[in-house]
Amino acid sequence: MGNSNCETPRRVAVPPKKSFSASLSSAFKETIFPDDPFRQFKNQSPSRKFVLGLQYLVPIFEWAPRYTFEFFKADLIAGITIASLAVPQGISYAKLANVPAIQGLYSSFVPPLIYAMFGSSRDLAVGTNAVGSLLLTSMIGREINPTENPKTYLQAVFTATFFAGVVETCLGFLRLGFLVDFLSHAAIVGFMSGAAIIVCLQQLKGILGLVHFTLETDIISVLRAVFTQTHQWRWESCVLGIVFLSFLILTKYYSKRKPAFFWINAMAPLTSVILGSILVYLTHAEKHGVQVIGHLKKGLNPPSVSELGFRAPYLMTAIKAGATIGIISLAEGVAVGRSFAMYKNYHIDGNKEMISFGMMNLVGSLTSCYLTTGPFSRTAVNFNAGCKTAASNIVMATAVMMTLLFLTPLFHYTPLVVLASIIIAAMLGLIDYGGIIHLWTIDKFDFFVSISAFLGVVFGSVETGLIIAVTISILRLLLSLSRPRTYALGNIPNSITYRSTEQYPAAANVPGMLILHIDAPIYFANTNYLRERISRWIYEEEDRLKSAGETSLHYVILDMSAVSSIDTSGIHMLEEVRKNLDRRGLQLALANPGSEVMKKLDKSKMIEKIGEEWMYLTVAEAVGACNFMLHSCKSTSKALTNPAAVESNTYDYV
Repeated sequence: MGNSNCETPRRVAVPPKKSFSASLSSAFKETIFPDDPFRQFKNQSPSRKFVLGLQYLVPIFEWAPRYTFEFFKADLIAGITIASLAVPQGISYAKLANVPAIQGLYSSFVPPLIYAMFGSSRDLAVGTNAVGSLLLTSMIGREINPTENPKTYLQAVFTATFFAGVVETCLGFLRLGFLVDFLSHAAIVGFMSGAAIIVCLQQLKGILGLVHFTLETDIISVLRAVFTQTHQWRWESCVLGIVFLSFLILTKYYSKRKPAFFWINAMAPLTSVILGSILVYLTHAEKHGVQVIGHLKKGLNPPSVSELGFRAPYLMTAIKAGATIGIISLAEGVAVGRSFAMYKNYHIDGNKEMISFGMMNLVGSLTSCYLTTGPFSRTAVNFNAGCKTAASNIVMATAVMMTLLFLTPLFHYTPLVVLASIIIAAMLGLIDYGGIIHLWTIDKFDFFVSISAFLGVVFGSVETGLIIAVTISILRLLLSLSRPRTYALGNIPNSITYRSTEQYPAAANVPGMLILHIDAPIYFANTNYLRERISRWIYEEEDRLKSAGETSLHYVILDMSAVSSIDTSGIHMLEEVRKNLDRRGLQLALANPGSEVMKKLDKSKMIEKIGEEWMYLTVAEAVGACNFMLHSCKSTSKALTNPAAVESNTYDYV
């Protein structure tokens, strides 16, 4: 259990001193460049560095030279497949965002081309999504009524898209992607599930054929708007909605049961649009209360630079909406891209994804597009269709371009109830009740974060749910920092291993010693707690020893292996603990302090105050040294208060 008393002395080393600029440079590199992107440029010629830099910034130059005809065939099939989904989804989500339906098609043409150039994912399919569309309606529609001021509302949407692109691009270039990590998995699960329910409820307007509807997104307002207008419900719309929604759900269910027939689910939305349009055209249902899209102008995206409202009275609303939706879109898109990359065993660069998302929204805002990201449903179809590269986005954009040039008049009779059915069918897959239950099984606090975000969205607003989720996640982080775990260690029988006595009941307490493990960095936020907690451990241990009639306490060993850093408040706390132990006749020893901790202890002269002989490489060495001194010198009080005297007369035990 202890060291051999003939073992070669080993002391805890103080790392070599670094200048402030060198330390700052090292910390900056580890924070901003953990993946070391400059590694590939080492020992390369200037021309080669230029090529590598171009390939790094614009990944299409990296994979395009290796593109093969086999890849093209796979991407062609995948691109056409997702185009069949992109067209009806684009129109549907545009209506959800309260912008003209043609904007949804525009947003499925230019942004995918930009992503194909800058994106690092082979599977991500770009387009508009329901949550982003709902956020635009919620955040901008509260300030500008899209029905009364459609032009001003559309200008604010373009401006919000522009600022979303600015935020995303800056996060990518400044390599600040870690900020997105504050949206935890639990928060996203609850937020997405709540938003999906709200989106579904919003579609009751189309299903029931209502003309006037609330702009609020909470469940109470939506249900009130539905049930206070029962006299305006249209049975024709209800029947069509139920029929097409049932068709879409059945095709999705069948495709899940038979994965080889995934294309049935992918083609179902476009099939619904075609069938619904034909049905309305033949029966003139638009004259009987079934609302239709109406005229869609032909032609490619017109420029919208003049539509950006930088001087408009709603500029701050657009900036707030753009920044919020941009970050959420990043979190969703990067998470989706990484999920599918895992299946094919390749890595996507999160910072490149941020730049690509930012570029496609910047360019999109200038070409009559609204906010785009990498939706899960479209990406899943792209993946299942066998895509090989991001060229599938180019194929999809080409198909949408052909639609814009030649086919838009065919959507004149498309019923809004079909678009509502398409949105509801897509959103049902985002209500992850299984994921929320799974969180309850694994981590109750994560479940609380998730359900809080869910309830915040459903009963408040989308922004409320988001704020609640982020706030609780940050509070949890602060709580873990301010209340770090400390636990007592014991010796695993017949070994020199020391583990938590709570986790390993067989681990035995070492007579005369209290071994404590501190499981976090020591900062100003947790120093008071650690001081009180260490004192309480000592009181409890002394009471236990007294009641059991065992050897009294002589040494307190702090295992510092998990303490990655310490600040001046933490050093002051250690000094107070040492003085408190001295007054009680106890000796403090430190085991395995890390390099950053040793630097601070050395600069603050704490090594001299504690004593270099009381710092050990491992808990086992600390126990061995204390055990030797306890048994060989227990009859001499001087040896207990000044072990250096024994050390000089025997051997260096450290």
